[in-house]
Amino acid sequence: MDENIIEIADVTYAYPERPAVLAGVDLVVKRGERVGIIGPNGSGKTTLFHLIMGLAKPQSGTITVFGRAARTEDDFFEVRRKIGFFFQNSEDQLFCPTVKEDVAFGPLNLGKNAAEAKAIVRRTLETLGILDFENRVSHKLSHGEKKMVALASVLAMDPEVLILDEPTAGLDNETKDRLMEILSGFDLTLIITSHEMNFMSSTADTFYALQDGRIHKVEQIVPHTHTHVHVGGEYSHRHEDEYA
Repeated sequence: MDENIIEIADVTYAYPERPAVLAGVDLVVKRGERVGIIGPNGSGKTTLFHLIMGLAKPQSGTITVFGRAARTEDDFFEVRRKIGFFFQNSEDQLFCPTVKEDVAFGPLNLGKNAAEAKAIVRRTLETLGILDFENRVSHKLSHGEKKMVALASVLAMDPEVLILDEPTAGLDNETKDRLMEILSGFDLTLIITSHEMNFMSSTADTFYALQDGRIHKVEQIVPHTHTHVHVGGEYSHRHEDEYA
């Protein structure tokens, strides 16, 4: 639990002709932590995830993953072998004709043979309760079904860390509950961002707020205008009607 998996030190990032979205961010994630990052739209949460995965490069600062500084594409290739990134938009992760091909893509690229990849696909789909999706056409799935298959495609690569960017966006309550149950059963280091505080409170145990280019740890639960309290009460967020 004391091993630092990810260390972000004084990282800045700005899009062209815009103010810095990240202005000296420091963050340490330890093995086994379940970290929730909250903040308003446009605060830089997705950008931070892209930097960790090497999908963007910081203007300054350092990113260290598994004890090694990540600077080059070769460095981030190793990062992506160990960290699974669940994109906010499932369409960014599903590009094969069928579900089984989408889920097998990662293992095959990691050097698994066809028989090994097939076994991984079936095991992963079964774990998520969607084994019957195996032969379905990916682009014909519903939004929630695509989310679950995208998660399967990440888990099939056996990551040590799972980064989830707005995983519940657009999901119905039944699928959200299933996703919470699944994530609660994983023995993985998790980094999650979501505007839905009920989901965050159920899946994360350490919280950070990202706002105005800076990040800081959220140390306490704050009462606000609902009839309950939870972490992140002082930040913009939403609740589903059944929880309000």
